[in-house]
Amino acid sequence: MTNASEAADRLVAARGSGRAVAWRDILPPDRAGAYAIQDATLARIGPVGGWKVGASSPDAEPVCAPLPASGLLASGARLGPEFRLRGVEVEVALRVGRALTADDAALPDPELARAFDAVYPAIEVVETRLEDWTNSVALAQLADLQSHGALLIGAAATVSPASIDLRSVEAHLSIGEDISRRTIGGNPAGDIWRLLRWLIRHCADRGVPLLPGQIVTTGSCTGMVFAEAGTSARARLAGFGEVAVDF
Repeated sequence: MTNASEAADRLVAARGSGRAVAWRDILPPDRAGAYAIQDATLARIGPVGGWKVGASSPDAEPVCAPLPASGLLASGARLGPEFRLRGVEVEVALRVGRALTADDAALPDPELARAFDAVYPAIEVVETRLEDWTNSVALAQLADLQSHGALLIGAAATVSPASIDLRSVEAHLSIGEDISRRTIGGNPAGDIWRLLRWLIRHCADRGVPLLPGQIVTTGSCTGMVFAEAGTSARARLAGFGEVAVDF
């Protein structure tokens, strides 16, 4: 399917009913089509509270998705049985301090950092509206808000945005009593400012520029770990603080 409006209708219906949609039924022809489906979805469930951006390597083109404001939650929130996938990723998030235009993408790192006014430890909960998610293709997942479910946000950190280096972030994640993971520099994207510059340009070109108060999350520091129902996930980013979610 290539009609963004119809694909968004199917995805929104899946959110409301809990009945997943066949990924081939919403598959866009390219990334532009996936982003059009994202826009149509947020037009139905918005407003936009933030953005997720990431890349599979330091040289790969990033991908992004808008985050519904309704899914931005304080640390410790309890998520219900509608969260069936329960993928957990530990991330560094920033808050946009002022409206950003395409020209801001050309700023040197220290000046660009001043456009963000807070840093947070975060857990993204990965969820899907797609049948057979494991075998679905990347474009279908991108259309489905890059499999975003919720973002749990901890207390604001004392570190300055200018000091963030994803290549040295130390992350600890524990889920229940059986799963524990520790990584240093585990985010494959590498340079956070490359990600943010790309996102600023992308959002400006898309007609939805980054706005003050929006939260930008910058990719997983731990990879994805799946939680069982009835468990809790606890994460700590060294120097940034802690964040948690209950299922």
